[in-house]
Parts: sequence; structure tokens; C-alpha cells
Amino acid sequence: MKPDIKAALEVIFAADSEIYKNRGFMRRIGFGKRPAIIHIDLANAWTKPGYPMTCDGMDVIIPAAQQLNEVAREKKIPICYTTTAFAVTEGPNSDMGLWHLKIPAEALKLGTEDVAIDERLAPRPDEQIIVKKRASAFHGTYLAGYLRAHDVDTVILTGVTMAGCVRHTAEDAIAEGFRPIVVREAVGDRAPGVVEWNLFDIQAKFGDVESLETTLAYLRGL
Repeated sequence: MKPDIKAALEVIFAADSEIYKNRGFMRRIGFGKRPAIIHIDLANAWTKPGYPMTCDGMDVIIPAAQQLNEVAREKKIPICYTTTAFAVTEGPNSDMGLWHLKIPAEALKLGTEDVAIDERLAPRPDEQIIVKKRASAFHGTYLAGYLRAHDVDTVILTGVTMAGCVRHTAEDAIAEGFRPIVVREAVGDRAPGVVEWNLFDIQAKFGDVESLETTLAYLRGL
């Protein structure tokens, strides 16, 4: 993000924060006792260049996700990945719903390399890969049941897009009774301002935005 844009956003969000705080918003939800890592749509169609879905910042997001995985695997913490994919992307009986009227969902064909998790993260056999067809990682999937079965109370969120799938996952997480923690360095989108606005709004209403350093320290301390 350009320094002048970043500076302008900081001024705006500082003023907005005071409005929220004065009305009782921006409380802290905090880390719980049993976390899980959820990597949202860190699949090739989002993490690599040349796709309609390609997002910026992977030079920071992928290493951050790798660091989280390293600690989580050491601590035996559940790790989940999501990808968005559709079985039928042509003809009148598609499973894309109406989403393809807004976005190029037809590029996300189930079973293709495009929707496979980025090999830099290399999911292990005991790590869940959840295929979703909607923005939230919870909506229409088994994620909530899986997390409850493992006594998870905190979901640490990474991935893309900040304005879409990450945001809606955070919203559904708190609605489902999980503490959403969004790792600042591990999320992204296609426009920098969109990232900053949604981080601000999640911090205000739906979860906590934490640094990678703070999150890693929490995980190591478990």
C-alpha cells in the first residue's frame, strides 16, 4: 500500500475507532484454550498469478501461514484449509448458484489444479481440506461440527479474500460460538484499502485482529 494512502486510512480509522469505542464497541474477545488454524482459500487460483481470483501479498501471507502451521503441527493443533470449487460450471444446471453472475466462479472447477491448496503449505493427511461453494468456511460445510468434536474454542484465520471469505468466516465463527482471531500479516485481497477497512470492521464487531508475532507467542505458550 502506498504510504500516503496508508496514512490517510490511519487518520480515518483513528476517528472511527473513537466513535465505536464511545458506543461500547471494539471490545476484546481474546484467545481461548483450544485453537484451530483455518486457512481460507489459499489455493492456486488465489495465491498464484494469472487467475481472475489472484490476490496480492502472497510473499507475506504464505510465509506467515507456514509459520503458523509449523507451530500448530508441533503442538498437535487442528489445521483446516478451504477452497472454493464447483462441480458443474457449464450449462443450465450448475452448482454455482447465482454467484457466477457477479464473479468468474466458472474458473473454479472442482478437481483441477487451480483449486488445489498451494503446495507451499503442503497439507498433511490429518489436516482437513474443506471444499465450499459459498463465502464462509462454515456455510454448508462440516467445519463447525469438526471443530466442536475437537473441543476447539478459538479459530485463527488466515487467507483471502479479506472482504469476502475471510470476513464472512469471522462473522459466522462468532455466531457459531468460536473466538475469531484474524492474523494481520496472513490475510489479503486484491485492493489494499479493502484489507484495511475489513480488518478495522472485524476488530470493531466480530473478532480480534492480532499480529503474527502475538499469535505465534500464544500458540507456543499452549
